[in-house]
Amino acid sequence: MKRTFAAIVATVAILGAHRASAQDIVSGPGTLEVTVIPGGGTFFTSKNGAPKFGDYTLGGTVTYNINRVVGIEGEVGGSVGVAQDLAFGGTTSNQKTPNTLSYSGNVVVSAPTHSSVVPYVTGGVGGLTVFDRASLGIANTDSFVTGNVGGGVKWYAPNGRWGVRGDYRFIALRGKDTGAAFFGQDDRYAHRVYGGIVINAIR
Repeated sequence: MKRTFAAIVATVAILGAHRASAQDIVSGPGTLEVTVIPGGGTFFTSKNGAPKFGDYTLGGTVTYNINRVVGIEGEVGGSVGVAQDLAFGGTTSNQKTPNTLSYSGNVVVSAPTHSSVVPYVTGGVGGLTVFDRASLGIANTDSFVTGNVGGGVKWYAPNGRWGVRGDYRFIALRGKDTGAAFFGQDDRYAHRVYGGIVINAIR
């Protein structure tokens, strides 16, 4: 009789713990999120004779969510030069655009929702390194100060471990007199979009 009672108590305890742990899993942002960006695009507008062009973009972010509304995000990304028609120097030719490396720190403000879909706005400052491309007159690797504003939406899976993210940024780059004529002498603007996979590293 005692053994039967002990077995019933143990079974109830195990089932109760399992149910409680299942209830603790909430679909939504974790304390620490990692976003892997497998693909996107950055599109620079033309300025004072410097051509517009687009690059393939990839990278990653780490976000520390102070609470469900405010987070701090560090981002590192890169763009891979793509061959395309460029109108530059009075002629149009098919050239490969320069590779770049971007890095920024951002504040992310999310909608205070408890659903699996979380819209957000974001903004921050950082830098962009443009690697040399002799065919475009970019003789040296150079770095520029950037600022960005934008937003997007995240969707989290029911298990609370992962999700997906769509993001848009308007990027402003500060030019300098020592920059190359193709890219760097004038302030430039860009539109960037990407899709990413979100991993809740710490719940």
